[in-house]
Amino acid sequence: MTPKKGARTAGQPFALVPAVALLTPLLLGVALWNGFPLVFYDTGAYVAQGLAGAFFVERSPIYSLMLPASGAFISLWLTAAVQALMTAYLVAELARAEVPRLTLKGLLAIGVTLMLLTGIGWYVGQIEPDCFTPLVVIGGYLLLFHAGALPRWRLVAVIAITCLAVASHPSHIGLIGGLVICAGMAWGLHRKMPSLPRPRLGPCLSALALSLALLVTANFAYTREVFVSRAGHVFLLARLMQDGIVQRLLADVCMPPGQPQPYTLCLYRARLPRNANAWLWGEHSSFHVLGGFMRSDGEYGRIVGDSLARYPGMHLKAAVTESVTQFFLFKTGDGIESQETILTRPFQEIIPRQLPAYLAARQQNQEIRFRLINIVHVPVGMVAMIGLFFLLQHATLRRRWREVMLPATVLLALLGNAVICGTFSNPHSRYQSRLIWLPVLVLLLARARDPRALQPVPDQSS
Repeated sequence: MTPKKGARTAGQPFALVPAVALLTPLLLGVALWNGFPLVFYDTGAYVAQGLAGAFFVERSPIYSLMLPASGAFISLWLTAAVQALMTAYLVAELARAEVPRLTLKGLLAIGVTLMLLTGIGWYVGQIEPDCFTPLVVIGGYLLLFHAGALPRWRLVAVIAITCLAVASHPSHIGLIGGLVICAGMAWGLHRKMPSLPRPRLGPCLSALALSLALLVTANFAYTREVFVSRAGHVFLLARLMQDGIVQRLLADVCMPPGQPQPYTLCLYRARLPRNANAWLWGEHSSFHVLGGFMRSDGEYGRIVGDSLARYPGMHLKAAVTESVTQFFLFKTGDGIESQETILTRPFQEIIPRQLPAYLAARQQNQEIRFRLINIVHVPVGMVAMIGLFFLLQHATLRRRWREVMLPATVLLALLGNAVICGTFSNPHSRYQSRLIWLPVLVLLLARARDPRALQPVPDQSS
């Protein structure tokens, strides 16, 4: 795409400010249409933790603390605006890096396309850390492959946003860690094939280290104890329960009634559900009787370890099945439904002035129809994932190795996210749908850079 003479392009530094200024309100389009920032079941916990001083071991304190820092006491719109601003900034930086001659008009066209064809707006405008998952990927990619071209203040901005994004959810640590490991392998290949781009591991490792320090500091501020996360094994146990592995272990090792039991859970095995959500969040679940997420005797971790030692084949089969399921599960709207019965009370107690607008929103009045939305979003997401493979193939055949890096990074992130969420939690559409706008963005940028990016490569042998 060649701009007209004199046109501002996203490759010029002065275009960054207008690009971000125009993209930010665009990304808030869904929330504006809703009449209030979108909420999720977990939003109440983040609001209580960030604005009322409660502590929930299963929720990231960093995202919770971002709420008051961004002005959520005054209005959750301020938090949504900050999320849109950070997303707009990283998207603009990515466009500058990948398509230096992309016009501002072209960048806005990409933004509108994403809003119409993907779920980006449903996550950017939601008070929930899901909006940060794609920012981990974009920020990680920029730090690995474009850090050297960024002026200092822009490099600091990318590191800061990436750090916040990683720290906003424990699964993001695994995601950025996986990208760093793959980048390290690419660095090793560069030594044998100098034509391959050489990733810079330092800036990305710095963002990861800072995010871990943030998490430890925030957890210490709440609990006076040093840890990164204490809920991972609980979510994993719930997934193993859903797959029947926990029930298999208890059937094999639990003793008859009246005899000493190897696990307290043996006393409740007749009441264990075959659904992870029912175990974790069910009103009458034994999980709450046994101490919930705050249980500290280590039994859940022992059950996970013992089952892994006894049934490694069952673990492997279940992990692969859940990961594959998660990879192809990306409908928009999972959990974006009326939360009136869940959130009205905490909103009334903590942010009462925002309650009327919250109750008047389309979401709380059940006016959103995701079945119609997904008639568009799901096929677009599937086509975009297929498009990543075509981009990789064509760039490889043309030996344009730099053009391989972005689609490869996004594809690895999609795979990594599916493995992390499918294996350590259990499959939900929102886990993958929060990322599925990234392959669409990659295709749009590739097409803007080179209209022939998806065209078949001529056979050189004839």
